[in-house]
Amino acid sequence: MSRVLVIGSSNTDMILRVPRIPRPGETVLGRDFAMAGGGKGANQAVAAARAGGRVIFVARVGDDLFGERALAAFAAAGIETRFVIRTPSAPSGVALIDVDDRGENCISVASGANALLSPSDVEGAAEAFAAVDLVLLQLESPLETVEAAARKAKAMGRPVILDPAPARALDDELLALVTLLTPNEHEAEYLTGAAVTDAAGAARAARRLRERGAAGVVVTLGKRGAYASAPGLEGFQPAFDVEPVDTTAAGDVFSGALAVALAERRPLAESLRFAQAAAAISVTRAGAQPSAPTRAEIDSFLCNSDPLLC
Repeated sequence: MSRVLVIGSSNTDMILRVPRIPRPGETVLGRDFAMAGGGKGANQAVAAARAGGRVIFVARVGDDLFGERALAAFAAAGIETRFVIRTPSAPSGVALIDVDDRGENCISVASGANALLSPSDVEGAAEAFAAVDLVLLQLESPLETVEAAARKAKAMGRPVILDPAPARALDDELLALVTLLTPNEHEAEYLTGAAVTDAAGAARAARRLRERGAAGVVVTLGKRGAYASAPGLEGFQPAFDVEPVDTTAAGDVFSGALAVALAERRPLAESLRFAQAAAAISVTRAGAQPSAPTRAEIDSFLCNSDPLLC
């Protein structure tokens, strides 16, 4: 079984179905309301665990009901939580999510305890780095903490996947520690200044990010697919065609599944297909963590899409 260390955020998502995303100053009457586990770190940890990985999670939650619920959900998913720190001085993170009739979403986040995840927390989890095959990071934690985690992984010879979301400026020193950078088209454009509207734009952005130090780059283009630029692989991979219900956390499901496949030492092209299948399944379901598919579901989806893979 592949072993993955995820370091990042944990939120409680408050999800409202609306006919359309409100414009500034506008009130739109919604329909269904639900609460579910969220946060990019937690989403990716759950997605990796359901995809078949053995996952260790490093995070902070508040010493409150939301934190208690999050820890219970991690345990139910089989995630090791001894490095998830309960923080009395701050509430658990929350996200307010509007999802429209097309499955598109708009998200606002209050970080809470996530903002207190520190380099010392990373150092306190040093033994976790030695116990895994790969480290998965995002940018909902303080940047100094992300950098400390990447340095620790590099020092211990562990590959690093960095999902640069939400988009933030990254220096070349951090990029040089990254084995695989996985921006979506908006994040790639933010990081490079290059417009990313198609595969050619994704290729240009990926090339610039590799020139800045990232060993490999995968630019995800949502329902259009992904462009990979990495040692041994250069090219576009189309996405699976499904009818979306809710795109919330599709990128996180992609990242978690990709981490598992790469930790299993699959080739990058095969790992991308595995991750795209997981993401395709997730957008046919509502919610963030609830949408993440199991390993059996991913394998079955791939088998149905190409019987030669069975």
